[in-house]
Amino acid sequence: MPVANTLLRLGARLGSTAQNALEVARFGGFDTEEDASPCEVVTEQRVYRLRHYFPDAPSGDEPVMLLVPPLMITAEVYDISSRVSAVKVLRDRGVDPWVVDFGAPEREPGGLERTVTDHVLAVGDAVDRIRKATGKDVHLAGYSQGGMFVYQAAAYRRSEGVASVVTFGSPADTSVGLPFGLPGWLASEGVERVPDWLLGGFAVPGWVTRLGFQLLSPVKSVRSRVDFILQLHDRERLAQRERQRRFLEREGWVSWPGPALAEFIRQFVQHNRMLTGGFVIGDRLVTLADITCPVLTFVGEVDEIAPPPMVRGIRRAAPRAQVYEASLRAGHFGLVVGGLAIARTWPAVAGWARWREGGDDLPEIVAPVTGDEEAEPAGLPGGPAGYALQLATGVGTSAARSAYRTASRAVHGTRQLSGEAAQNLPRLARLERIQSDTRMSMGLLLDEQAARRPGEVFFLYRGRPYTHEAAKRRIDAVVRGLIHIGVRRGDQVGVLMGTRPTALALVAALSRLGAVAVLLRPDGDPAAEARLGRVTRVIADPEHAARAAALDGVQAYLLGGAGRGDRGPLTDMEVIDPGQVALPGWYRPNPGRAGDLAFVVFRGDGEQLRANRITNRRWALSAFGTASSAALSPSDTVYSITPLQHPSALLMSLGGAVAGGARLALASSYDPETFWDEARRYGVTVASYTWTSLGDLVNAPPNPAERHHAVRLFIGSGMPRNLWRRVEERFAPARVLEFYASTEGESVLVNLSGKKPGSLGRPLPGSAEVRPARYDLESGRLAEGPDGFAVECEPGEIGMLLARVRLAAIGSAARPVRGVFRPEDAWTITGDLFRRDADGDYWLVGRETELIRTADGIVPPGPIRDALGDIPCIGTVAVYGIPVGDTELAAAAVSLRDPAELKPLDLSEALLRVEPALRPAIVRVVDEVPVTAGRRLRTAPLRDEGVPPAGDGRAYYRDRAGAYRPLSEAARRRLLKAPPAREAR
Repeated sequence: MPVANTLLRLGARLGSTAQNALEVARFGGFDTEEDASPCEVVTEQRVYRLRHYFPDAPSGDEPVMLLVPPLMITAEVYDISSRVSAVKVLRDRGVDPWVVDFGAPEREPGGLERTVTDHVLAVGDAVDRIRKATGKDVHLAGYSQGGMFVYQAAAYRRSEGVASVVTFGSPADTSVGLPFGLPGWLASEGVERVPDWLLGGFAVPGWVTRLGFQLLSPVKSVRSRVDFILQLHDRERLAQRERQRRFLEREGWVSWPGPALAEFIRQFVQHNRMLTGGFVIGDRLVTLADITCPVLTFVGEVDEIAPPPMVRGIRRAAPRAQVYEASLRAGHFGLVVGGLAIARTWPAVAGWARWREGGDDLPEIVAPVTGDEEAEPAGLPGGPAGYALQLATGVGTSAARSAYRTASRAVHGTRQLSGEAAQNLPRLARLERIQSDTRMSMGLLLDEQAARRPGEVFFLYRGRPYTHEAAKRRIDAVVRGLIHIGVRRGDQVGVLMGTRPTALALVAALSRLGAVAVLLRPDGDPAAEARLGRVTRVIADPEHAARAAALDGVQAYLLGGAGRGDRGPLTDMEVIDPGQVALPGWYRPNPGRAGDLAFVVFRGDGEQLRANRITNRRWALSAFGTASSAALSPSDTVYSITPLQHPSALLMSLGGAVAGGARLALASSYDPETFWDEARRYGVTVASYTWTSLGDLVNAPPNPAERHHAVRLFIGSGMPRNLWRRVEERFAPARVLEFYASTEGESVLVNLSGKKPGSLGRPLPGSAEVRPARYDLESGRLAEGPDGFAVECEPGEIGMLLARVRLAAIGSAARPVRGVFRPEDAWTITGDLFRRDADGDYWLVGRETELIRTADGIVPPGPIRDALGDIPCIGTVAVYGIPVGDTELAAAAVSLRDPAELKPLDLSEALLRVEPALRPAIVRVVDEVPVTAGRRLRTAPLRDEGVPPAGDGRAYYRDRAGAYRPLSEAARRRLLKAPPAREAR
């Protein structure tokens, strides 16, 4: 009998299994007779439908929540069945649920042409409609990519009308890794090699997305199918999960539109702009730093698709928001679908909304994120991948996991080195191949970038993006306008404009035409600069049109600001129809050769006004050098805070961005108070500086947007050593990349490692060879050895920096010398004194024009500047000479960091590191050290003030013992007695 009963039960089980299997085969699953939750479609728009669930439920003061699904999953993810319904749990717990339904794009008119912008704006539109219908701010919630839409919509609206943001497994930082433990660089660098036409040329069918998700969680997928088969005899048990199974395995998946996929991968995977900011929605730049409402993020501890570090990136991306976290031992789908979600996730979401409305306590599983430190990762055996493997096999994988991690670190390190080399070697190789007759110009490089990535953003200005394609159209139109007014190749044309898109387009158009852009400074003397630049035409923007019209002997034209107000008397180039301008037979785009003059910039003023003439080769040297040294890529945004007329903007910021394929963000003016807000909005990763320009930024009060910023480099030249250290200390992990370059010559030094603040590093590959040579400071001549050749300095010895000159360019060199180290060689005297340390790094001691000729000998400013700058309470140091009879007194003026007090003992101890003969006779405290518009120190006003007055406690002198004491009247009289000048040797 027992055997018979067993056989009967087995037969019945096999019969039930066969019957149920037949039903599944015929109908795709079981009919559970479960109805969806009641809802009404409140509105139907081009991109979405807005569902209001339980519309007949009595309304009161309950919170309102809008749920947003991901692109590839239907809106039914929030209402799979009566047993697995997020909207039902929310309604039962006092929350009014609404859902955005994007539909199935493959079945919607134009659905496969949708972009990320379409979806983000749709969410914003839904928020407005719900607010109008309910009179309440909306709690925005989204799952997976739907949560990314929620972040983006809240940022786009700057949290207007958004009560809070709730996300479930939504990545905010893809740099920390990819699904299933793959490293982030695999996507960023792999996607870079996929052309736009391929990436966005087709939609991804729903079955492909479903298969991809299943492959990302293969163990769970296989286990789910095995469990289904083993329980196929028990229809009632399977029926409880039938709707969920059918949703996840077939019915819940829809196509991913090609344009949205391309935009998503480019902006948020390759360039990681969820974290850095600067992503484009419509015609606006957006950053998650603009989210100010509270954020609740649900983290799946075993989520292979959106691992915890990716999700927790919101802490860094939204520094102004108070972030809360709920961490659950769940996978990606388990956060919102299934028993755990119904029991833990959705009750917590409802409790959160009521808490924010002042009705309940904060749910137990929700905790605020405090401080800047990342939370400890979930203690899972072997991490997500190892945990999944152990679920299947039940055996430890620690040894294999350890080997994998070791190999991964090694591969990653090798990839970093090889990747940077692969990126930089072609740039340096191209630079070294440039000869005087090689075609090379800004216009040429811009055309190359436009052909390579037409739809990518080229530059950013006042919160708006401009693509390469749009920039090329504008540049080509300006070229035709220039031809119409008679500009030809080689003509020198004045540009009198502020920093604006039109100025950039005009400079690029002149380059494309083969003409020379003479960059007149709006804050300078345009008349003197126009004469020095030999211009016969000046093109101005509306703000500077009157000054252009007042110039004698030149034709003035107006460009920019079309359709805005009175255009004035100048010939308006905006009314020229480019389509009606016939291109002459002589015109060839980008004809410029490396040896051709490309730009003229100016420095100094009055009698010190000088014109610097920059060839295409010199511009390319800085462009490729900056791109290589800073490892610029399309993921970078270079922020130029200096005017376009400044050499650093033209050569480094603009040049580096064009050569490196990075985005260029133009600042109309530099304001430390708005720097970090702009940096977040633009997604800045590299910011430029000149001289002491970052001093105001490092002295500014802390800005919330500064926390977890994305800036990795500050690039520029002339930064004092003490400011360098303070910048790296405050804005870590960003570091300073300091360059040295002569505007006209081809010598470039760069401190790549950053390990020696104050050092100018070593010669950039591809730039001119440099050597420090012994130099007679008294006579201003190179010192010669017994053989008549110059003598190269030993390590630690101060000498004049010489830069090798190509014989073809010797005619344009400023101070050329021949036969220096061997017969027939050619060098130029830079006028800068350097010492080279034992490691081969160069240190600037001072410029020849800055030397102070005291009664005891010549004093360079560098050692004094560095020694005083190392005193913690000192902010800025200027070293100069005060004329006293036929000699000078070495003096230093310092400004103090507030609040701070300088003591004489501080001066004495700091200056012990300087040779006695090179120490200053006077150190004075000033409220502010004068600077130029480019933030370069101006010593002339200090020099003109002479020896400071005694008795105010703000001036100190060096006594006979070498100590520094407050300046007395008697000491001041002694200093003013002119000692006899030392005879020249």
